[in-house]
Amino acid sequence: MPFPRRLLSLALRVRDLGAALGFYRDLLGLRVEADPPLYRLFPQGRGFFLELHHDPQAPLRPYPSLGLYHLALRLADRQTLAGTLRRLLEAGIPLEGAADHGVSEALYFRDPEGNGLELYRDRPEGEWPQEPLMFTAPLDLESLLAENPKATPLPPETLLGHLHLHVADLDQAEAFFAAKLGMALTLRTHPGALFFAWDGYHHHVGANTWAGKRRAWQGATGLLGYTLLDPWGREETLLDPAGARVRLTGRNPTP
Repeated sequence: MPFPRRLLSLALRVRDLGAALGFYRDLLGLRVEADPPLYRLFPQGRGFFLELHHDPQAPLRPYPSLGLYHLALRLADRQTLAGTLRRLLEAGIPLEGAADHGVSEALYFRDPEGNGLELYRDRPEGEWPQEPLMFTAPLDLESLLAENPKATPLPPETLLGHLHLHVADLDQAEAFFAAKLGMALTLRTHPGALFFAWDGYHHHVGANTWAGKRRAWQGATGLLGYTLLDPWGREETLLDPAGARVRLTGRNPTP
């Protein structure tokens, strides 16, 4: 049985709108609803929304700094992951990393303004490792690419599977995501990082201290906030340990 959808949307402030649309719309294939300066992007199945807030005067967020480490889009299977990888590589987008995490196979890129993007597919839950739940090992890219000879955009059923944040303090992250939001702490053995999830998933949120305490300038590009479908139906807006706005909602929009 599939895990419930929990991440409904994520908002970014962008400076170069043309470059952002070229990446997310033209290359990855997301659709767009425009209400300038807001641009809402989504896959055909409308399983999530990526909100781009255009501000041509925004300073570029320094990397690394507190805020978004990456947003992670979950694809249904290896074939679709391979097809999207081919599309990005053929467009000359650098592959920043590739990893087998036991629970998933993941590819790492950056968008035109440096926001991290993970594309991944989950292994069936029955194949997940036990202790530790997740690890990092090399991913066989030749084997992956052999799954699909065609370069394809994101499929209609793509979801926002998880997000990963740079935070200043892991204790604060645990107090927020575990104690406040009620997520389970699924992994604490990875150096400088914690992982949290609802529903028995491997993680909906990762938090790490790999950026130290470096902060972006006021009004910089990058993460503004995200929306979570709350298991208990809470309707509330909070600030997370990275300073992003978190909207909890019990209303599940129809994909």
